[in-house]
Amino acid sequence: MADIKLPRLPDRTPVKLTILLSPQLHADLGRYSEAYEAAYGKQEGIAELIPFMLASFLESDPAFRRARKGRGGD
Repeated sequence: MADIKLPRLPDRTPVKLTILLSPQLHADLGRYSEAYEAAYGKQEGIAELIPFMLASFLESDPAFRRARKGRGGD
């Protein structure tokens, strides 16, 4: 049955990560959450925004994208 168009789905098991933030970074993330709400009219907490922020950051880093492609990560 490997002839179907959709490939095998990737691992989607969430990974919990605990980090420590500086007070300034935490305050900035809170302000970003407020800016997000002002822009989209929907409140999202810091914890919900961070994974998307990190993914966006990594995707926008050309050197990282090249390195990932070189390792077969894409």
